[in-house]
Amino acid sequence: MRIHSSNHPWFLLAILVVLLSFSGALSSTHKEKTTSKNPKKEVTYDGTSLIINGKRELLYSGSIHYPRSTPDMWPKVIKRAKQGGLNTIQTYVFWNIHEPVQGKFNFSGRADLVKFIKLIEKNGMYVTLRPGPFIQAEWNHGGLPYWLREVPGIFFRTDNKPFKEHTERYVKVILDKMKQEKLFASQGGPIILGQIENEYSAVERAYNEDGVNYIKWAAKLVDSMNLGIPWVMCKQNNAPDPMINACNGRHCGDTFPGPNKKNKPSLWTENWTTQFRVFGDPPAHRSVEDIAYSVARFFSKNGSHVNYYMYHGGTNFGRTSAHYVTTRYYDDAPLDEFGLEREPKYGHLKLLHNTLNLCKKALLWGHSRTEKPGKDTEIRYYEQPGTKVCAAFLANNNTEAAETIKFKGKEYVIPPRSISILPDCKTVVYSTAEVISQHTSRNYVKSKKANKKFDFKVFTETVPSELKGESFIPVELYGLTEDVTDYGWYTTNFKTDDNDLKKKGGKTTLRIASLGHALHVWLNGEYLGNGHGSHEEKSFVFQKQVSLKEGENHLTMLGVLTGFPDSGSYLEHRYTGPRSVSILGLSSGPLDLTEKNKWGNKVGMEGEKLGIHAEKGLKKVKWQKFSAKAPGLTWYQTRFDAPESKSSVAIRMNGMGKGLIWVNGEGVGRYWMSFLSPLKNPTQVEYHIPRSFLKPKKNLLVIFEEEPNVKPELIDFVIINRDTVCSYIGENYTPSVRHWTKKNDKVQAITDDVFLTANLKCSGTKKIAAVEFASFGNPNGTCGNFTLGSCNAPASKQVIEKYCLGKSECDIPVNKSTFQQDKKDSCPKVVKMLAVQVKCGRTKKNKESGI
Repeated sequence: MRIHSSNHPWFLLAILVVLLSFSGALSSTHKEKTTSKNPKKEVTYDGTSLIINGKRELLYSGSIHYPRSTPDMWPKVIKRAKQGGLNTIQTYVFWNIHEPVQGKFNFSGRADLVKFIKLIEKNGMYVTLRPGPFIQAEWNHGGLPYWLREVPGIFFRTDNKPFKEHTERYVKVILDKMKQEKLFASQGGPIILGQIENEYSAVERAYNEDGVNYIKWAAKLVDSMNLGIPWVMCKQNNAPDPMINACNGRHCGDTFPGPNKKNKPSLWTENWTTQFRVFGDPPAHRSVEDIAYSVARFFSKNGSHVNYYMYHGGTNFGRTSAHYVTTRYYDDAPLDEFGLEREPKYGHLKLLHNTLNLCKKALLWGHSRTEKPGKDTEIRYYEQPGTKVCAAFLANNNTEAAETIKFKGKEYVIPPRSISILPDCKTVVYSTAEVISQHTSRNYVKSKKANKKFDFKVFTETVPSELKGESFIPVELYGLTEDVTDYGWYTTNFKTDDNDLKKKGGKTTLRIASLGHALHVWLNGEYLGNGHGSHEEKSFVFQKQVSLKEGENHLTMLGVLTGFPDSGSYLEHRYTGPRSVSILGLSSGPLDLTEKNKWGNKVGMEGEKLGIHAEKGLKKVKWQKFSAKAPGLTWYQTRFDAPESKSSVAIRMNGMGKGLIWVNGEGVGRYWMSFLSPLKNPTQVEYHIPRSFLKPKKNLLVIFEEEPNVKPELIDFVIINRDTVCSYIGENYTPSVRHWTKKNDKVQAITDDVFLTANLKCSGTKKIAAVEFASFGNPNGTCGNFTLGSCNAPASKQVIEKYCLGKSECDIPVNKSTFQQDKKDSCPKVVKMLAVQVKCGRTKKNKESGI
């Protein structure tokens, strides 16, 4: 019903009161917004990007997992990530560290998720939170707590009532905690994006319709909480609305089919910076040129968010790694295991982020166009109609030869398999293939302070010959250990008589088929040896000729885990441990011990139960002085002083076999020196000991060693640095994007004269103490291993010393006039490369202060 206000004066008065009240409310709201420390941020999206407070954003994100480093490391690692050009940190939430015992939550120490997120916020960065429930991540059991396996009737990650009930309870605990701490962007916090589930498409088919229903349920669960942020599902092209389907992989610019709705942005949740390592692997490396190419291509094809998995991998402390996964995690990331900048990966990507920021307006508001001038070449560019805003990506997919591309009347030479970026469609400021960032080589310096003669003491476990048990088959190892230890004992007895042993010319063989991971075997008290599987081939057969005695024989096996599995369907029904045991070569025929004998069991080591890895339990056993040799299953303990300086510390496990390390009761991780790679070397030698684990003097080192006759005297402590700094630049490379800025939609040079330079910079307060190699010509090798080629400017080293010696940072012009001072070129047809290697060091004052 329409009311005519002219006939009702009281109505006008009421309107006036309402307007005055509304005006006051607006004033109050405005005041609140301008004085609030953390104004609320609305996060929405469209087909171009995420929109934060009405503003489109290009997001450069890096995965850093809080339990894989220590709280004292977090500030430096986060700060370096920001300095590397990132504006977002992505992390999983690890269910099994937060709720290791059902109903008892832990958010302290390395599990202090709130502290970690607030540090990110303090650095002015955003957060992507991935609460699981399943995370994979090469983490024990994919992040799922062991007790979940014991829930009656449970099936993981499917339309299963028990699993959904526990998942909902857990997810709500985590997200409610974030809400209570006001960490969501809608509350003024840094969390702008969430992810539920993880790469579910890899297992969805195994669950048929229940899988489809589960993923819909998971989406509804987080959407119904109304947290004010968008949610993604990675590697889930059928992600139900309003979930955004996102890409994981190395080349999402080519493999991602795109968002499943036009109103969703193209997001890349995992760009794998290297390959994670498992014991038995050779070294793994992904070049920064390849990573930069993949990122440039993704952004050139409407991408607006990339996350580097990992940006800092860190350490799988204690027993947290998944089966066979090394203690060191993603060490080849831009920030290495110790949080140090791995160059040139760190620097080359930083320059890429700077370059993409120069293209930001064109990428977020321009119209895209594509041209194919040749079979292997492609031009993608963005223009904003009616303006001079333009950015171009010139791609050469020829892996062997450079290609010339003509664009807007100008010719550009593009190196093999690379993308050149032109933020104004005219000026090349970055090439993915031309690395002008410095290189570094990691050094392990033996500590003088920590490596005094070690006084090792030992305690050896007793090998049981007969344990209680009623099982007629060896008990499954995951269920036996319940994830409280890596070790489970099995014993059985069997009889042989004189007739069994009289087979002429026959050889009696013990054969054990195991589903993994490793196994030690004793017969009648004699150690027969060990066997193990691998990450790819978990099952293995232990087989050895044996001598049986007439009467009762005692067989003892020690099943060994290297972590729980972290991937695949029906994870709750995955089994491991010895499955078939038989004696071959008897006169009476094969003797099957698997299902006819009673098996006794015992969980873990006596030393574990007594806690002898820490000070409190140390005196609960009688330690003996170590003298040259010890059997397997021996505990070793000694004391050492903290290494000098404030640099990162590691222990080198040379001389050892396989086991676990503790320092002052803190679990350093699993080591496995005897599992050699195809290159005949251990996959990992150095094991990170965070400084927060150490005290100045008399630190307790405890090692549990599985194998006999190891040599602990070969162990040593090392200090880690990246003081070997190099440059390797071609004279025809594109000058650094550092020389350029954008003003009034125009790319402008910051300096009057833009030219190519090699930049060398020492970390902290260190200065360039020596020039170890310099050559302008055609040198060979890599940082730490350069050699002269057939062409070299004689003055190369002298020039570098003039520009750099005694300085913390220097810039060297890369051109002929700098190095060929006599204007003679002994190899005019060679395109010159500059290779430089310098050593950084501390001044006497800084050495004394330990800076």
